[in-house]
Amino acid sequence: MSKHNALTTFGQSGNPMFRGAAFKPDATFAQADSAGRMTLAGTVNKTGILLILCLITAAYTWNIFFQTGDPGAVMGYMWVGLIGGLVLALITIFKRQWAGITAPLYALAEGLALGGISAIFEAQYPGIVIQAMGLTFGTLGVLLIAYKTGLIKPTENFRLMIVAATGGIALLYLVSFVMGFFGTSIGFIHSNGLFGIGFSLFVVGIAALSLVLDFDFIEDAAEQGAPKYLEWYGAFSLMVTLIWLYLEILRLLAKLRSRN
Repeated sequence: MSKHNALTTFGQSGNPMFRGAAFKPDATFAQADSAGRMTLAGTVNKTGILLILCLITAAYTWNIFFQTGDPGAVMGYMWVGLIGGLVLALITIFKRQWAGITAPLYALAEGLALGGISAIFEAQYPGIVIQAMGLTFGTLGVLLIAYKTGLIKPTENFRLMIVAATGGIALLYLVSFVMGFFGTSIGFIHSNGLFGIGFSLFVVGIAALSLVLDFDFIEDAAEQGAPKYLEWYGAFSLMVTLIWLYLEILRLLAKLRSRN
């Protein structure tokens, strides 16, 4: 697939936020001249804003944990963030024109959730959160450089591989979640054995490579003159992948720590 026609055949990104008609040309593209057009710089700036907002609320819940030493003290914030983030994500997906409002609110909600989740992991494995954050942002930087220099090229086969793998992982997690209601689960997902660690490594790899597809689709949208509000939507979509990557790295590190 060439960069020229990528947007007209959307659905090939590993990030579900980019599927469907998220960046597909529509009537708003024709009106983009009057409202402004999407740019890479604008998307990067808005991604930075969302990261800062997420870190602010994450630091708030983290500070509560640090002061009390009890991860249970932030459980309420975590659930508010998880439920609120899910609702705001769905609104953003179906009403992408509202992304300028809903994406910042989503980042704030996810910060509450991530702060609570991180506190739980930190209570069990001291120092794990800073390691996970370092690996997440390090991976983001390395893959961005690899993409811009052409070391990694999102070819058609590459896209299909990431999409298929992402769908398979989502289905596996969903089945495991449903099985949890019946007192069972898919063991290797949570196992700290070699197979469980291998699975987590695979998921981390897919999450990381999904960033490359995110970069490519955002660049395509900017080149095709997408309307300005899609900068917020693109930043929101990148946040979704980064949060997924961070959580999977956290799970992987926890499995490795528990073997020691």
